[in-house]
Amino acid sequence: MARTGTLIGRLFHVSYTVEGTWLLLKRHGWSWQQPARRAIERDDEAVELWKKEVWPRVKERPRPGARG
Repeated sequence: MARTGTLIGRLFHVSYTVEGTWLLLKRHGWSWQQPARRAIERDDEAVELWKKEVWPRVKERPRPGARG
């Protein structure tokens, strides 16, 4: 919930406590959900390969409108 509050602060230039963030999300029909277990279909090798090969290329791309 703290990360969500940080994101809201960066996007909208306001600050909320963890409790305030929860109340804000709840008011708009959102809920805090966390999976109870890891998906059976998850392929850890494919995830690691993606993180090593694809993510660095995605991370390096400049955002549209960014100076550089």
